[in-house]
Order: sequence, then structure tokens, then C-alpha cells
Amino acid sequence: MSKDNIQDVVKKSLEKYFRDLGEQMPSNVYEMVVFTVEKPILEAVMERAEGNQSHAADMLGINRNTLRKKLQQHDML
Repeated sequence: MSKDNIQDVVKKSLEKYFRDLGEQMPSNVYEMVVFTVEKPILEAVMERAEGNQSHAADMLGINRNTLRKKLQQHDML
């Protein structure tokens, strides 16, 4: 799946979310989207890194401590 395809999926999902809300005002959309997509990203990268947090952090371009924090937030540790 290309970057464009991923962006299309996110956009279409948000459009559906807004339609489903109807007249209700959306809130915390950014946080909701980031938290929602973050877990599958972490799962895929951790699998690719065979559980090695240092390698996974390198792949993600983040500090290992940041990765650990995110893994804990998603109940992955």
C-alpha cells in the first residue's frame, strides 16, 4: 500500500466519521486519529524488528524511550 493509498483511507474514514456525527460537533479529531493509527504502526514495526525496541525505534525515527512510552500507552508492554 502506498503513502497515497494510506492517506486516502484516512481521509475516507474521517469523511464517514463526520457524516456519522451528523449535526454533532467533532472534538479532539487529531488526537483520535493519531491514537487510532499509532497502534497498528507500532504492532507492524515491532513485528518487523522482532521485538527489538532499539531497532523498532530506529525504523520509526524516534527515541527508544519515546517508543517505550507509546508501547505502554497502547498496552503493548
